[in-house]
Amino acid sequence: EPELRTINLYGDITEQKGADVVAALLYLENTSHSPVLEDPTDPGSTPIVVARSVAMMISTHGGVASDMFSILDIMDMVKKRTCDIETFGIGKVMSAGVPILAAGTKGKRKVGRNCRIMLHNVMSGTGGTIFSMENELEEIKWVQDRYIETLASYTKLTPSKIKKLLKTQKDVYISAEEAIKMGIADEII
Repeated sequence: EPELRTINLYGDITEQKGADVVAALLYLENTSHSPVLEDPTDPGSTPIVVARSVAMMISTHGGVASDMFSILDIMDMVKKRTCDIETFGIGKVMSAGVPILAAGTKGKRKVGRNCRIMLHNVMSGTGGTIFSMENELEEIKWVQDRYIETLASYTKLTPSKIKKLLKTQKDVYISAEEAIKMGIADEII
């Protein structure tokens, strides 16, 4: 079994936390290939190169959408180019953390039995002139739509199902078992 390298995503998803996770993903991608000793039963065999997976432990209340998107884009790139990313939702995976959990390699997304997962509408505060507030509202709508499309792309949920969940205007809490049924995770640890 190839060695697993771990990234910890604990706490709020901020610009600094996003930068740290992206840097760790890129570093682990660049060091993901390791030669495995040749087959001991065949002394003349050629060593093979194995891509080592990355594990991402996630426990977060969520955070800034743009920083979530930066992490997701790099996760997708690493999965496509180099190696699997196993995600582990532990404790709490909320808001911007949910797509990150779901973005792990399918079949390798795990959630703790006692983990609480929560979805809610994009939140923002704005002020200023009516024109600047209208501009901000358009951006918030874009972020909300992109969040929904992104989450749907990683799960069994359709955009319309996600919109229906979010229409309640309150936080939607999901158990580990429900997360598996929805395709946010694949198995309970």
